[in-house]
Amino acid sequence: MTTRGTAVAAGALSLALALAGCTTAARPGASAPTVSSAPATAAGSSHGWTKQRFKGAVARKTGVTRTAKPTVLNGLVGAVFTRNADGDHFCTASVVDSAGLNLVVTAAHCVWDPKLGQRSDLVFVPGYRDGETPSGVWPLLAVTVDDAWKGGADPDMDVAFAVVQAQNGQQVQQVLGANKLGVNRGYQVPVKITGYPGSSDVPITCSNTSTEQSPTQLRIDCPDYTGGTSGSPWVTDFDPSTRTGTVVGVIGGYQEGGDDPNTSYTSYFGDRVQALYDRATG
Repeated sequence: MTTRGTAVAAGALSLALALAGCTTAARPGASAPTVSSAPATAAGSSHGWTKQRFKGAVARKTGVTRTAKPTVLNGLVGAVFTRNADGDHFCTASVVDSAGLNLVVTAAHCVWDPKLGQRSDLVFVPGYRDGETPSGVWPLLAVTVDDAWKGGADPDMDVAFAVVQAQNGQQVQQVLGANKLGVNRGYQVPVKITGYPGSSDVPITCSNTSTEQSPTQLRIDCPDYTGGTSGSPWVTDFDPSTRTGTVVGVIGGYQEGGDDPNTSYTSYFGDRVQALYDRATG
C-alpha cells in the first residue's frame, strides 16, 4: 500500500513510533517510510495506538500470508503498472463482473489523484508472475471514482472502477471470468486477500475474518501487505463451480490501506459503492 514500508521490520518500527506518538508514511513504490513526529492529542488518539488497542491487537487472530498459487481465482488479480509491464508495479486490481465484461476494481488512490485528476497510461496485468504476463496487458480507459474522493480524498470512498481496453477482440472478463460485487455484507466476513507487494514479482495471499474499524471501514490482520498491495480484493463466498467469489472490499480507505503492513483496511462496500458501480457500468 502506498502508505507502507516494504518489510516486517518497517511495520515494527511503525508500531514503536506510533506508541511514542509518531506516525509513518511512504510514497508509492518507496522502499522505506518517512517519519514525522506529532504530539498525542485526544482527536488523534481515536485512530492511534493506545495501550488498550495494542492489547487488543495482540489478542486478535492474525492470518497466515503465503505466496499465491497460479489458480483461476488468483488469476483474476493483477498488478497495476504505468505504460507496460517493464517497470515497477505500484498497486493491485481485479476483475469484477459487469455487463460490459470489461471492468476492474481497485483503490481510488491508485488511479485518481484529487489534485491532479486521473492517472494516465496505467495498465492492468492479471496473473503477473516473475516478469511474465500470461493473461496479457490491459490498458485502463475510463476511471470512475466518487465525487467525495475527487474533492477531498474521502477515505470512506477509496474505491475505483476502471474499464479496461479489449485485447484481440475479447474483453477481460471473457478471457478470465470475474468476481461478483458484494455490498452491505456486514463487518465480520471471512475473506481471502490476494495482491502484489511492490518489492515482489509474485502475488501473496492471506485468509482471515474482517472486523469493524468504524461504521464506514473494515480492518483485517494479515502479515506483510506492504506497498503495492493497495487495491487488493477482499474475496468471500468462493464458488467451486465457477472458481470465483464476491469482492466485499479492496485494500485502501483509512490511511490509504494502513501504515502497518500487518493490518489492512478497506472502505465499507455499502450503498455508495453500489451507486459508484452503477455509474461505472451505466
